Amino acid sequence: MAIQLEANLQNLRSMAPLVHNITNFVVMNFTANALLAVGASPVMAHAAEEVEDMVAIAGSLVVNIGTLSPPWVQGMKLAMKKAAELGKPIILDPVGAGATPYRNKVLRGLLETAPPTIIRGNGSEILALAGAGIQTKGVDSTAESTDSIGAAHAMSARFGSVVSVSGAVDVIVHGNRTGWISNGVPLMTKVTGMGCSASAIAGAFASVCGDPFEAAVSAAATMGVCGELAYRDAKSPGSFQIAFLDKLAEVSPAHLAELSRVKLA
Repeated sequence: MAIQLEANLQNLRSMAPLVHNITNFVVMNFTANALLAVGASPVMAHAAEEVEDMVAIAGSLVVNIGTLSPPWVQGMKLAMKKAAELGKPIILDPVGAGATPYRNKVLRGLLETAPPTIIRGNGSEILALAGAGIQTKGVDSTAESTDSIGAAHAMSARFGSVVSVSGAVDVIVHGNRTGWISNGVPLMTKVTGMGCSASAIAGAFASVCGDPFEAAVSAAATMGVCGELAYRDAKSPGSFQIAFLDKLAEVSPAHLAELSRVKLA
């Protein structure tokens, strides 16, 4: 089994898929710029009155629960239901899962509305989503990605979803397949929106790749390689954020072939 990282990046850029994001206020700008840089086309639309129409013309739907409110939750459910009806990939980012009862209730409702194609979060979020009773530190993880492999497999089996867990080593599971991606740098955790952008980029790859496991691995590897390339030029959070966007635009299939560290089982 091999992941066609180079071909997937080429396809993303040649097809420039429209990625529909219902995401949080904190990261909208950075997420949109990240999608544009990598070669996709972003749209941020959360109003219940238009989300179904937007899903219909998009290649994928990314739902991020970072800043919740009841009207947004209504829009998320309508969009997820429509995406499921149309067979469009759904990426769920359970930001802050386990932090509050309301956040957990919203996530249960979203999972009951439609099974996500890809669930992408940090270790604590995946453990909380699986019902492990863990409480997160706001939106920050208190668990390593490798601590949540069992929870990730349980979520994958329950919903049929690819589960992508971010950490020092990203772990991605689906059925009997597991991938480990060892790219990235610690400074990525000091820039708000990196994880949210990773979910959006997973949506971009899922729009052009028929295998969601391969899409999730491609997204994680691309993020990690771009982080390493950016760190060559920038060692502080502010400059690193800009450098990272530049590297998303500049990263080539050859970079992925040379620098990605992906292990599959």
